[in-house]
Amino acid sequence: MDLIPIPSHTPAYSADGSFPLTAGTVVVAGPGTEGTARWLRATLGAATGLPFTPAAPAASAVAGPTGEPAPDGVVRLAIDERASGSPEGYRLTVDPTSGVRITGAGPAGVFWGVQTLRQLLGPDAFRRAQVAGPDRVWRVPACHLQDAPRFGWRGFMLDVARHFLPKDGVLRYLDLMAAHKLNVLHLHLTDDQGWRVEIRSYPRLTEVGAWRERTKVGLRESPLWEERPHGGYYTQDDIREIVAYAAERHITVVPEIDIPGHSQAAIAAYPELGNADVIDTTTLPVLTSWGVNPNVLAPTDNTLRFYENVLTELLDLFPGTFVHIGGDECPKEQWRASATAQNRIKELDLADEDELQSWFIRHFDAWLAERGRRLIGWDEILEGGLAPGAAVSSWRGYAGGVAAARAGHDVVMCPQSHVYLDWRQSESPEEPVPIAHARGLEDVYRFEPVPPELTEDEAARVIGTQANIWTEVMDSPRVLDYMAFPRLAAFAEVAWSALPAPAARDWPDFERRMTAHYARLQALGVEYRPAGGPLPWQRRPGVVGRPKAGPPPIV
Repeated sequence: MDLIPIPSHTPAYSADGSFPLTAGTVVVAGPGTEGTARWLRATLGAATGLPFTPAAPAASAVAGPTGEPAPDGVVRLAIDERASGSPEGYRLTVDPTSGVRITGAGPAGVFWGVQTLRQLLGPDAFRRAQVAGPDRVWRVPACHLQDAPRFGWRGFMLDVARHFLPKDGVLRYLDLMAAHKLNVLHLHLTDDQGWRVEIRSYPRLTEVGAWRERTKVGLRESPLWEERPHGGYYTQDDIREIVAYAAERHITVVPEIDIPGHSQAAIAAYPELGNADVIDTTTLPVLTSWGVNPNVLAPTDNTLRFYENVLTELLDLFPGTFVHIGGDECPKEQWRASATAQNRIKELDLADEDELQSWFIRHFDAWLAERGRRLIGWDEILEGGLAPGAAVSSWRGYAGGVAAARAGHDVVMCPQSHVYLDWRQSESPEEPVPIAHARGLEDVYRFEPVPPELTEDEAARVIGTQANIWTEVMDSPRVLDYMAFPRLAAFAEVAWSALPAPAARDWPDFERRMTAHYARLQALGVEYRPAGGPLPWQRRPGVVGRPKAGPPPIV
């Protein structure tokens, strides 16, 4: 079987052959599985042309919807906590006589089991409409699988601030995540170059902050500009739709509102948020170029109240536990020059500007905790003292995650050296806008989220892992697809499957399974990077990047 991610246990099954799905095959959905049954009928029904008629849960494995014999068999969905030690675990049995049975330890486990069933049906099961004739027989190979994820946080971060991705594009990526058993979408909603979520208390955040006059093409070194204004944002109802669509696929959406750095779009809309005693913040536009930016938030009570009000609206939109507040790449020059910032440091008896940033983070950590939520931030939140109860997205390497885990904090491992999908995919000069070191499919496949130096208790603090994609040079969904896939498929296996140590992983077997998976991606309409390199229209001749030679340092 060419399954990705590879299941954790595939014991030998005595039955040979396969089970055919036909127009007479019924779906028996036990309590708690109704949502997955709806997804199956809508998605697999569209691809196969089969009705998957619902049947009563009390019916036997070979009974029809009214109790009469059902010679075409059953797809039976059920929940049994004993199915797995993980609520996302499942058992899948395909019997040539009685049909398909998927038993999850919880509703999510049933859903992930149905994703495996979809892969077993072949690549045409990933299309939105039937392409084969009505006489096609859809066969599921006889098998018995037991499967459960290694990590509870299997994330994908999508930067919609640098280049806006319209709502339908986000919904499409939720479908792609579900097909790979990824369960956390981290939406990077704000940055210097754009504010992408409606906040009704502060309408200028989207009236002004969601639009920039032009856009740098390539990185800072490039002389090229796209002179067309760029922008867009999600209304609150758009966000509700995205969150609900994700929840139907057992995906949690984690919003990121970046503070105190990466905030020029907010300052352009509301200049009083910036360090007005250092620069004239009324002249700041939404940033049109890229890179670390010195224009950061002022450490004032007004700024705190402003972002409390922003977060109050966000908490109503995003019901998940975690809220990401960024905390990365916050230059301190303006704070050093600001009398207001220096007075705040003295007033709070802080040692320096690093502790001032920590004060920012601690304030929102406590504010979120009072409302039953948890703060997560990039590993710079370690500087000046880690906020109690905060979790860390370790991006600059493993070191921040190791330090956080040893201090008793939860960690999501996402080191740029392994899972930054905006980094180039090979050393070839044909790679479009090459950034940093080459990280190909095998490099991602051999990524290990848990550093060996952690003890067993410390390793338990690594609650998951995440692949991040920053979109400074990704100005269309086609480019996004090229950079994300197929590497996101390899990452999904790392996040889900209990793989051996990196050097011991069976790369030839993964390559073999990817041959089948490329056909699934094609059926899904994903414009992935081919194994042989970019196709002519995937190249960007004349747009300079910033490549770095050799493998990246592992820190």
